[in-house]
Amino acid sequence: MDYKKFLYEQKKRDKALKSKATKVIIKEIRFGPQTDDHDYEFKKKHAEKFLKEGAKLKAFVFFKGRSIIFKEQGQILLLKLAQDLEEFGKVEQMPRLEGKRMTMFIAPKKGK
Repeated sequence: MDYKKFLYEQKKRDKALKSKATKVIIKEIRFGPQTDDHDYEFKKKHAEKFLKEGAKLKAFVFFKGRSIIFKEQGQILLLKLAQDLEEFGKVEQMPRLEGKRMTMFIAPKKGK
């Protein structure tokens, strides 16, 4: 009986710790290598909103078919996004090419 009570107390403690843990929310924004200015601004506003809410941001450029030859344009686009959002968050991972995707992570700033 004593062991059952111990297990019950342990489950209770684990549940309390789990409820206090913060859950990390990751929001994604997808760009093409030749995203236009208006589309870029529209997606940048969404990224600002996500970072203000406290969610991490995963921005990625998806290269379809032969568009992989525009790797530099994709990297420039992501670095421009990082520079525009630097007051809302800090870059956690610089742009990195993984297969046909170039990804970058931005974490929200604590003060916001």
